[in-house]
Amino acid sequence: MSISLKALRVNAEMSRPEVIEKLEKEKGIVLSLGTLTNYENKVTSPDIATAKALASIYGVAVDDISWGI
Repeated sequence: MSISLKALRVNAEMSRPEVIEKLEKEKGIVLSLGTLTNYENKVTSPDIATAKALASIYGVAVDDISWGI
């Protein structure tokens, strides 16, 4: 079973800006608010490095996330 990025973020009680800040500070990955929103809304998918970083922040495996693309 997979879970959406938005659900992971909400379950982590984080805002999109908080996720963006954490990605930059902890993983060195810079995203815009629009890009993260597009990932959450399944408009676009992240590259593998960003996908791994997001999974790490939420404490799940990349395969556990529903990317939808």
